[in-house]
Amino acid sequence: MLDNAARDTANVLSSGMGAQGQRYSPLNQINRGNVARLVPAWSFSFGGEKQRGQESQPLVYNGKMFVTASYSRIFAIDLKTGAKLWKYEHRLPEAIMPCCDVVNRGAALYDNLVIFGTLDAQLVALDQETGKIVWKEKVDDYAAGYSMTAAPLIAKGVLVTGVSGGEFGVVGRVEGRNPRTGELLWSRPMVEGHMGYRYDKDGNAIENGVTGTVNESWPGELWKTGGASTWMGGTYDASTGLAYIGTGNPAPWNSHLRPGDNLYSSSTVALDPETGVIRWAYQSTPNDAWDFDGANEFVTFDMNGQRLGGKADRNGFFYVIDAKTGKLQNAFPFVRKITWASGIDLETGRPKFIDAGRPGDPTKGTAGEKSGAVFAAPAFLGAKNQQPMAYSPQTGLFYVPANEWGMEIWNEPITYKKGGAFLGAGFTIKPLFDDYIGALRAVDPKTGKIVWEAKNNAPLWGGVMATAGGLVFHGTPEGYLKALDAKTGKELWKFQTGSGVVAPPITWEDGGTQYVAVVSGWGGAVPLWGGEVAKKVNFLEQGGSVWVFKLAAK
Repeated sequence: MLDNAARDTANVLSSGMGAQGQRYSPLNQINRGNVARLVPAWSFSFGGEKQRGQESQPLVYNGKMFVTASYSRIFAIDLKTGAKLWKYEHRLPEAIMPCCDVVNRGAALYDNLVIFGTLDAQLVALDQETGKIVWKEKVDDYAAGYSMTAAPLIAKGVLVTGVSGGEFGVVGRVEGRNPRTGELLWSRPMVEGHMGYRYDKDGNAIENGVTGTVNESWPGELWKTGGASTWMGGTYDASTGLAYIGTGNPAPWNSHLRPGDNLYSSSTVALDPETGVIRWAYQSTPNDAWDFDGANEFVTFDMNGQRLGGKADRNGFFYVIDAKTGKLQNAFPFVRKITWASGIDLETGRPKFIDAGRPGDPTKGTAGEKSGAVFAAPAFLGAKNQQPMAYSPQTGLFYVPANEWGMEIWNEPITYKKGGAFLGAGFTIKPLFDDYIGALRAVDPKTGKIVWEAKNNAPLWGGVMATAGGLVFHGTPEGYLKALDAKTGKELWKFQTGSGVVAPPITWEDGGTQYVAVVSGWGGAVPLWGGEVAKKVNFLEQGGSVWVFKLAAK
């Protein structure tokens, strides 16, 4: 069922509406001609005083919706009525340290279980019928900066998960577990120099090869606190048999402390989900100095007889990569202003760095509070951040929620302290244009051209869904869920949800009726880290609810 989830119109069984992450539905009952008749079917409030950012993608199965919420909560809701069936609220310690709000991006389904990660770095598996805990496993130490925010992935029957916490000097890794029991099967660090392990039936660790080569691309000791967190989870393609995981920025941000490429940070890593062995890796930002990460989703698709993957990177470039081999096929900008590189060399796969675009070494040159400051674009929140894109095989286009902003950034001396912020940089984010920051862009992976764009005043922080009805759905921080024509970008419908939308929509069919749903609740990284941009959207209200829509009767 999970391997065929992208074609299952009655359910939404995984994050990405299918493990490959296309976020495309073959449903077309709701289409260009009638979407203007879309009205609410029901709405459900997460309640309580705990709101903040709501970035969750709901799951739909067996008459229930499973939706996670801020502060590590999860609800089961009756699909027909919107009534609460059960709620699980994880007991969180006072000292959790999420860098970018108390969000959760969703759960995974397996057998009779619903499984999700928590802000204190635990995995919890609940009975789908009752909400009772079936198993619970500690992943790592929250006091050292570890947390979990991504939706887990099921690949070849293995529960594949990552960790958040790159801003605290954690070591990013991917783990494989038995989804029925939580038993650890393997662990693969994403920072070169660390040992990978597999585990026998008694839980004993067996060495499974070092990731990369010690000190080859990480000099000195900084690889021991190297970041590269796997905070957005991953995708899986049954045709290649590989799981694809994006890795975050190297730590600290001050790149002069860690000369070298700093593998496997800011990369896409392809793993065997049964063993945790790395099959290939592609690094989009070697020696990252701008917190560009590489954690964004790798979405597989067919083009010109090849199985490829598309990735809209935080660094402003869109990459098309062979999903089987990791060989770069194409790379092009999807935002207007990029200052750190002039392009990507398609032969070597490496960026053409602009030396003047890198913040300077604070130990050299003129001493001062902002020594070596540069203006860089995109800003560190990225040309695209956590908000997932969609791909439509009907149009052959990717729909990318992009942001146009820059930052003044400078490096600072830094030393590692367990549980402390490990940046070594200062920054101020600024808009690039007066009339918009966000832009939903239709990108042609063959030509690299932006076919159309729909501008938005505030940054786009919610995901996208495409359908066979010729529609693209996405939300805005101003509170709207919108439907656009997938070929032209023309706005055909919008609805005010009452709070900012920073989550991806879904759709399914029940009893001959197509439904669309989205979670509403303003928050995430923008109001916490956004500088001048945050001031621009400080009028937005928090919230916590899920809205479900259907066509009104004629």
